[in-house]
Amino acid sequence: MGKFVNNTEEFFVYCKENEVKFVDFRFTDMKGTWHHVTYMMSAVSASQLDNGMPFDGSSIDAWQPIHKSDMLLKPDVGTAFLDPFTADSTIIVFCDVYDIYKGEMYEKCPRSIAKKALTHLTESGVGDVAYFGPENEFFVFEDVKIIDKGNESYYRVDTEDGEWNDDATIEGGNMGHRARTKGGYFPVAPIDTGVDLRAEMMQVLEQVGLEVILGHHEVAQGQHELGIVFGDLLEAADNVQKLKYVIKMVAHLNGKSATFMPKPIYGDNGSGMHVHQSIWRDGKNLFYKQGEYGNLSEMARHYVGGVFKHARAVAAFTNPSTNSYKRLIPGFEAPSILTYSSQNRSASCRIPYGAGEKATRIEMRFPDSTSCPYLAFAAMLLAGLDGIKNKFEPIGPMDDDLYELELDEIRERGIPQMPHTLRGALEALVRDNEFLQPVFSKDMIDTYQHYKFETQVWPNEARPTPFELKTMYSC
Repeated sequence: MGKFVNNTEEFFVYCKENEVKFVDFRFTDMKGTWHHVTYMMSAVSASQLDNGMPFDGSSIDAWQPIHKSDMLLKPDVGTAFLDPFTADSTIIVFCDVYDIYKGEMYEKCPRSIAKKALTHLTESGVGDVAYFGPENEFFVFEDVKIIDKGNESYYRVDTEDGEWNDDATIEGGNMGHRARTKGGYFPVAPIDTGVDLRAEMMQVLEQVGLEVILGHHEVAQGQHELGIVFGDLLEAADNVQKLKYVIKMVAHLNGKSATFMPKPIYGDNGSGMHVHQSIWRDGKNLFYKQGEYGNLSEMARHYVGGVFKHARAVAAFTNPSTNSYKRLIPGFEAPSILTYSSQNRSASCRIPYGAGEKATRIEMRFPDSTSCPYLAFAAMLLAGLDGIKNKFEPIGPMDDDLYELELDEIRERGIPQMPHTLRGALEALVRDNEFLQPVFSKDMIDTYQHYKFETQVWPNEARPTPFELKTMYSC
């Protein structure tokens, strides 16, 4: 992530140069949602930046009880960047949450957990840096309608890309150029209507310090992807927060709505967050060994084995919504079969083609953007480190099209699969969480799984759906 300031002194100089009026302090909850509080620039002192600002931790879902609600936001001034969307000059600063009762980083603060995961990596002696490169796919819609009542349930999303608009009356005329279901990968304009919107997003991302590589239309109708440069685990998670903010805001200011929801359209591909990963020590890529399958070292293979060994529990963090599992079904390029392969996008773990020593890495393809990036990346790292410690071997490599395998064949070949529901992932987390506990506290894990059951699983399971009425009303 590009830095604009390096320390507190530079922060105040930068703010003066840019005539900053407001400082926006931001932190992340367990869902991955950004929260913020805005201070007048004149009210911010070096002492506050060093010692933190108080806030009410009981008002954040699943955090502190009301009788122990006081917490501190500890700014990380090296993350500061100018908000490109505010009318008055505003600088945004990432914060960690500090527990005044225990005198330490808050055990339920995702960014603090990510920092602890990097410290654990160093202390393990395995490596000194873990690089992560997420690819966050997203949809852009022109209209979104939602009804969720006791007697009524309805949603409607609309994109000019949608083939359902072939006969729609459109101001200026219906020109008919559309990508069709599963037909949206890399078409040029006029089929690709998002060229200018993505270009604006890419330029604004550069303004906030991200190094942007590419942008393109994805496979599904209304689906897009922007590629940015990787960073260490913490930088990569910070970058996801910035990227999602910019993409949603640019779309919003253009009269559109961007969503990172995995499966908003039935019958078309969903959006994932493929995550490239590697571990380095003393400037050397420990995942590289020339001549091995995909140039992948034994350590890298064991890392994959660890992620796969704990994948059902890891999914509670990498695929933490009920909608996540509507993406992980056969037929829509969603990898749910836990094996690895070079170049093969049907495997849950792909080794990118042609990577030399600096670029060799593994790509986990099952995560999605409903995850909190700090928790998702930390969970995968800890699972991978457990695999390295215990020399877990993943099943594979498998170079055939795994999407063509029948369920019985998958079982006969002993290939493990991702859980099919969020309930399954959370129940796996309850059984299998020891590998997380060097970094995730037991209280954090318990709080997280209870919160997900209460806010995702049980409400989803309790609601009848239009499809159920369509197929069962006349029973």
